Amino acid sequence: MSKHLQNDVDQLHRRLMALFGVVEQMADKAVRALCENQFELAQQVIDTDPQVNQTEVEIEEDCLKILALHQPVAADLRRVSTVLKINSDLERIADLACNIAERARCMHQHPYFPIPEQLTPMVRQSTLMVQMALDSFVNSDVSLANQVILLDQSVDDYNLAVINELKELMHQDNQYVEPALHCFSASRHVERIADHAENIAEDVIYLVDGDIVRHRHENFEIGSDTFPKE
Repeated sequence: MSKHLQNDVDQLHRRLMALFGVVEQMADKAVRALCENQFELAQQVIDTDPQVNQTEVEIEEDCLKILALHQPVAADLRRVSTVLKINSDLERIADLACNIAERARCMHQHPYFPIPEQLTPMVRQSTLMVQMALDSFVNSDVSLANQVILLDQSVDDYNLAVINELKELMHQDNQYVEPALHCFSASRHVERIADHAENIAEDVIYLVDGDIVRHRHENFEIGSDTFPKE
């Protein structure tokens, strides 16, 4: 790797790490606004979104400039292409955090609505996956990335449990229909955040091993450290 390419890639890495931090805070604040009824946090999340959008565009432009000017190959090309994909996933997580914040603001008008108990562990699991995905990228840790992928099924199970409980609440009392729909939407957004964390974990595996593991999860055995090679 040339010195100029190394400097540009290092700068790209730092900018992505900064974006990771901002998006992680947005997700944390959004779910706290939802689960703890902290209305002021919801607005903070929404106000941060334009900054994330601008940074996402700038990082993409930097990636394209590196590809055009340096024409990287092998591991360098994998790193730049991985940053492009992770950058997009982070922007989507930020958008989902804003959606959760919006739902939290709507549910603030229904303080007596009984939020399903399964939503709290689901939120914790989803935010944990984002944190683990970040750590796996920073440390090039394939084993940790695999753990993120394995955790996604439990988030899906929590989401299904939340939906079923919301259906029961709506059947019990018509006044619960509106807040239940907001809660249903928020739960779905939390589940999608976990999906994007899983995407990032898959990108880390590609970055480190050069192995594309999308759509191959059925071949992954729980307790193993890596996906089997084809």
